[in-house]
Amino acid sequence: MFARSLNQTLQSGWFPRRRGQSILHLISLFCLCWFLAVSCTPRSTQTNSPSSQTNPERITMGTTLNIRTLDPADAYDALSNDIFYNVGDRLYTYSLGNTTLIPQLATALPTVSEDGLTYTIAVRQDVVFHDGTPFNAIAMAFSLKRFIENGGQPAFLLADTVKSVEATGDYELTIILKQPFAAFPNLLAVAGTLAVSPEAYELGAGKFQPQTLVGTGPYKLAENGVDVIRLDVFDQYWGEKPQNQGIDIQRFSSPANLFNSFRSDAVDIAYLSLEPDQVKSLQGEVEKGKWQMITADGNTINYMVLNLNSEPLNQLEVRQALVAIVDRNLINERILRGQGEPLYSLIPTTFESYKPVFEDSYGDANIERAKALLEQAGYTPENPAVVEVWYASGNNKRATLASTLKALATEKLDGALQLELKGVEATTAFENLDKGVYPTFLLDWYADFLDADNYLQPFLDCAEGSPETGCTKGASQSQGSFYYSDRVNELIDQQRREQDPQARQLIFDELQAILIKDVPYIPLWQDKNFIFADDNISGIQPQLTQQLPFWTLSKS
Repeated sequence: MFARSLNQTLQSGWFPRRRGQSILHLISLFCLCWFLAVSCTPRSTQTNSPSSQTNPERITMGTTLNIRTLDPADAYDALSNDIFYNVGDRLYTYSLGNTTLIPQLATALPTVSEDGLTYTIAVRQDVVFHDGTPFNAIAMAFSLKRFIENGGQPAFLLADTVKSVEATGDYELTIILKQPFAAFPNLLAVAGTLAVSPEAYELGAGKFQPQTLVGTGPYKLAENGVDVIRLDVFDQYWGEKPQNQGIDIQRFSSPANLFNSFRSDAVDIAYLSLEPDQVKSLQGEVEKGKWQMITADGNTINYMVLNLNSEPLNQLEVRQALVAIVDRNLINERILRGQGEPLYSLIPTTFESYKPVFEDSYGDANIERAKALLEQAGYTPENPAVVEVWYASGNNKRATLASTLKALATEKLDGALQLELKGVEATTAFENLDKGVYPTFLLDWYADFLDADNYLQPFLDCAEGSPETGCTKGASQSQGSFYYSDRVNELIDQQRREQDPQARQLIFDELQAILIKDVPYIPLWQDKNFIFADDNISGIQPQLTQQLPFWTLSKS
């Protein structure tokens, strides 16, 4: 899943060309000026939002994220998934604070046939939907079939893998896969696969209900307004009861509005997405006791995709030189304000499968190696390699990142590598990424499910192609890389079939080793999540799934 944040436009030509450290100096000066501006915003004397005045035990959360639909079979964004996580239950979920898969609507982990194709799952008998409809295996089968057959944006997650879903008993579900997939139970923990009431929804292509949400979870949808979503406590919930009397999610049009609303006590919690300098400003007030900050490791990775069919990136040495000049620590310090984590693989550091292969092979700001690689490829200051760096023009962070990379190449490589910055509107970019329009693009990836496969298969796999033509159909074409490798395709298939975790780990090791050898992507950093809350809020437990359990929140 691409996380496509649209922030204020920062024109790529804002930084002038000068020698020495002038460009990096101006980038730092820009960040400093913005930091001083947001730090001086006064705090008002308002103490509560309207909803908390009506019911002081309700909690108001502020966010800049948008929602297109609340239909689980069609929604494919971070905020809707957060809501599904709290309004619905799935067959499986993760223990709070880790990635241990545990039963939720299932009563145990699935029984898997020897060929890895048939999953038999017993489901709970003491569950009721928000509309009073009893939950059973028939309702769960209906929900999963609807997720697949209605053809919404996330349908592929199950449609590509599942052959059939049937209730083989009142409280027994049988799922047959098209091919073995070791991580399949993780797909059944995806927020959008929640059980929905058969009385409230229809099965059929395109039959979506964007304003409706009827699940079995600890909260029920009370209001889906233009700017606010209200969740009330479901008093018939079978599981752990919420520690509050409801949640009001207030949506803001910009990070600046969210920032100012939190500082003025208009919301209890500021949750996704503040700008780095706004986070830095709020951090400075934490020690003074004005509010609290919760930091959590994220699983969103930020990277540069390299189009292997584009000159001069069709030359391995040029791709390697581009890797070598990247200074992740500089990026984290000057662009992210210390709020990211340098990343040296496509797999995040939160997974046991993570290997810092790019650090081991290239390090950071390895200028001498970059010069040698460019010279080996035939590029010199007199005959430079020219590479376009593309990014979403509305994204502040990407624009500054592109300018920083350009500055590093200009100042350190004596002109042997010239980066030309190109901004494009995000919607246009994602429509053209798989068409080979962009030699490079700065992107981020929000995983669909918690398994290392979801950080390798969507980047490296290719259904059709050859080493000569590149990928003509498949995942790497969709990413805009067009990378093709018979060995990688073979390894991805092997790890998906392999049920032994240790054997899968060895396959992931080899895939990461190939990644640094062929360099179709450059991992840059991994996001950290920051939540700011009034001091009277407790129970904030952000999860590695990037979701926040609302039921643990309480307000004194």
